Amino acid sequence: MTEERTAGGIAGKIAGKAKAAVGSVLGRDELAREGRLQEAQGEAEAEARRQEAEAAQHEEEAELAAAQAENRAEAERLRAEVDEQRSQERIDAEEAEAKSRAAADAAKEKQRAEADRQAAESSAGAQEEQAEREATAEAVEAAERRQEAVRAETRADQIDPEED
Repeated sequence: MTEERTAGGIAGKIAGKAKAAVGSVLGRDELAREGRLQEAQGEAEAEARRQEAEAAQHEEEAELAAAQAENRAEAERLRAEVDEQRSQERIDAEEAEAKSRAAADAAKEKQRAEADRQAAESSAGAQEEQAEREATAEAVEAAERRQEAVRAETRADQIDPEED
């Protein structure tokens, strides 16, 4: 059997079908087998390219999702900052009013304002952590798809390895 370099993808698949048909008609089993192998290699290479493109798309989607998650986290951080500023303004106004009241009333108001601020910070931190977990999961999925594409390409090379 002689080894020869074959075209891959759609062209290889079509050429393989033609070789297989010609080999069958002429009774040349070697040519028919070679055609079937070339057709299988073309199919495997097409599938590998499809999976590679799909993995690239998933990676782009994961990057977009990560950017969106980062934007959501930043927006939430800014909202928390504005809320904190508003809360601080409210505290200042309440402090000015509280000076005319008893010292006990002023201490209670400061404690309530601090609890509000901590709750806002806690909420923003939890949302940011969730966004990071989602981005990590999407990146893992993209990596798995790339690995599957590499395995498909390896299978294609095993079916009909190319000469260097």
